[in-house]
Amino acid sequence: MRYHGGMPSNFDTDAEDAKLAAVRAHEEEDLTRILAEKYGIPYTDLAIVPVNMDALRVISQKDAEEAEVIAFEKTGRHLQIAVRNPQNDALARVTHDLESQGYELSTFLISAASFNLAVQKYKDLSLASASKDGVFDVSQEELASLATQLSSLASLRTFLAEATESGSHTQTSRLLESIMAAAYSMKASDVHLEPEESAARMRFRLDGQLTDIFSFDQHAYRQINSRLKLLSGLKLNVTDRAQDGRFTLALGDKNLEIRTSIIPGNYGESIVMRLLDPSSIQKTLDSMGINPKLLARLREEIKRPNGMLLNTGPTGSGKTTTLYAFLQEIYSPETKIITLEDPIEYHLAGIVQTQVDNKEYTFASGLRSILRQDPDVIMVGEIRDAEVVQTAIQAALTGHFVFSTLHTNDAAGTFPRLADLGADPNSLSSAVTVAMAQRLVRTLNPETRTMRPTTEDEREKIQKIFASLTDFSLMPDSIEQVGAANPQNPDDTGYKGRVGLYEAIFMDEAFGAFLRTNPSTGEIQKEASKQGFLTMAQDGVLKALAGITTLEEVFSVVDIPRD
Repeated sequence: MRYHGGMPSNFDTDAEDAKLAAVRAHEEEDLTRILAEKYGIPYTDLAIVPVNMDALRVISQKDAEEAEVIAFEKTGRHLQIAVRNPQNDALARVTHDLESQGYELSTFLISAASFNLAVQKYKDLSLASASKDGVFDVSQEELASLATQLSSLASLRTFLAEATESGSHTQTSRLLESIMAAAYSMKASDVHLEPEESAARMRFRLDGQLTDIFSFDQHAYRQINSRLKLLSGLKLNVTDRAQDGRFTLALGDKNLEIRTSIIPGNYGESIVMRLLDPSSIQKTLDSMGINPKLLARLREEIKRPNGMLLNTGPTGSGKTTTLYAFLQEIYSPETKIITLEDPIEYHLAGIVQTQVDNKEYTFASGLRSILRQDPDVIMVGEIRDAEVVQTAIQAALTGHFVFSTLHTNDAAGTFPRLADLGADPNSLSSAVTVAMAQRLVRTLNPETRTMRPTTEDEREKIQKIFASLTDFSLMPDSIEQVGAANPQNPDDTGYKGRVGLYEAIFMDEAFGAFLRTNPSTGEIQKEASKQGFLTMAQDGVLKALAGITTLEEVFSVVDIPRD
């Protein structure tokens, strides 16, 4: 071996320094363990155990440094603290203050290195001014700042790329706040986190359409996953089965409820967060895009002393929002309204809302209990089985008005579906007063939309769609032009917001007699057309001809008559 200056030519000083530092660190942790036994205090290492940012916030950085104490885990009023020196004079004052605030303390001993590492996390405290259990509290000023900064997909992607560049897990709360603030400002209804082999894809549902936003590495995804589980009240160590939870995003003087759903997948847990914005249900019936003729009839029907209105459509078609609008329309101090939901998505003032637990308080048992509360109006979140059908029908026949939802393709499918669930066809004509159906379509951005000529094929389709309409006053004046999207940049779709397409069948003596012949869905559609109201397809085409939406949107959600 050749030597130079008394040192081997292949001597790696950096590697040796690292080894020496590791030995010293190990020795320091061993010494801390010995001291922990001496003081009778459990030992921990904050280089391994994660520091919960909500816990860290309980003790100010100034007090933490002075007393050499770190709050690293918080569950309700139980607080776990790690101390560097149990004999520190300032420690007694800090612990006394915590106990006077109602905290139950569990104390652990840590090394100087562990303490110094934890103190560094203060600089990465989230933007939130405070965060209670299950509440993500963002100041109005910070939200406004984030909303302005992250108002476009491009700016959000740039922000997330820069925020994750360091790879530091201490940025997790700040990342999550930015994601939620951006989702809120862009009016996303859902945030999806989907782990793949080497990354986790994040998508927003904007105006009903899933849009790719960003890909996190697996480390960042795991940190976000853990933070969301803690916020949502879910079990961190459960990864092989589905879990559902919720938390609140406190936005100044209003709260945004976040419903979290987690299911296991091949490469990790798939996460969906649904944003339930209370302002989205403040819509009046007049603002929902219901055709004036249909709206006038619906207003008459929902004021009946008894009966049943069923709103149908697939998941995410806005059925519950419409029912909430009905409830707000008919609410008065003299009217007792009780709901049975799974879960309660929005809180309505002046209305008694209850939530099923699918164990003892089910839709069936809950509905029976509600009837003993002497309500005038009942809303059942969904009719799922024969027992709920029978109870709801009995309620509608005995002096209550019942609102509920059903999964069918159209209004005509309501009656065969109820029969499939065990309802007596002879009772349907007396109980069900309205069968509705709806879909949601994206609306064109009013500032950028344009009109385009219809094609020959489109004109033929439109003529077929309106062939069954018996009220000629609802016919379009012209079918020569329809709305068209006019995107301004690669991330712009040309759409902004959504509107409903609606149809309804109303029970009368003739239609009730017709139902007793056990007709098919197609026969029900033909009979219902005699009532002179628009079908969803006709409603959608009229909106496209008015430039509110596009034919492409309408034809993507409704059935078109075949030859």
